[in-house]
Amino acid sequence: MTENTAQPAAAPAGAGYNPGRVLVTGGGSGLGAAIVQGVIKAGGTPVVLDRDISRVSGVKAFEVDVADRGAVEAAVREAAETLGGLDAVVTAAGIDRCGALDTVPADQWEMVIGVNLMGTASTARAALPYLKQTHGRVVTIASTLGIKAVGDATAYCASKFGVMGFTQALAAETAGQIGVTTIIPGGMKTRFFDDRDEQYKPQDDSRLNDPERVAEAILFALSQPKSCEIREMVIAHAEEGSWP
Repeated sequence: MTENTAQPAAAPAGAGYNPGRVLVTGGGSGLGAAIVQGVIKAGGTPVVLDRDISRVSGVKAFEVDVADRGAVEAAVREAAETLGGLDAVVTAAGIDRCGALDTVPADQWEMVIGVNLMGTASTARAALPYLKQTHGRVVTIASTLGIKAVGDATAYCASKFGVMGFTQALAAETAGQIGVTTIIPGGMKTRFFDDRDEQYKPQDDSRLNDPERVAEAILFALSQPKSCEIREMVIAHAEEGSWP
């Protein structure tokens, strides 16, 4: 088959498409947990990396802080060996520490970078050998605050702007070898906001998207034929305030 030969349209997630073996960071809660359920419903096999796996049941899970590169490398290797390879990786682990730059403790500020950006890079790097074997896909999770900055969020914006740049560079570097997609979600109805000071919590969650909707978008990106790439996708509530 030549490169110009027409490819069949991708089946919608859950309608004949199987995502295969999918590693999900942050899969213990929120968006990550929704992705895990989406993979299962589509007939795939998820494996979870998360700091807290107490709520994970029925799937293989590794208790890992994604900011710990060595632990990530070991967990990804064990997961791939256990499953006999990997078909996709979704880097959904993420944290935030709100406040002005001179009020957020430096170690907390750097931890956001460590989880959101370095954790994304470490997971992708560790998974690359397995994904190249299967012509698999990496899906990174950025944010609308990775394309539009706001005050009192320097750590989060820096990390998510970094994820945007990292993913674009990775796509250029691995073109034709693996698929690479950046998902850019707006705010979601998850526990992400629970540990924030009250002033930084959404006062009205009616404009927050359901994580299941974002998970469906991710499964759609994973379902594309190997000759087609969804490079970036913004998905948000219809009345999202942080985009555009």
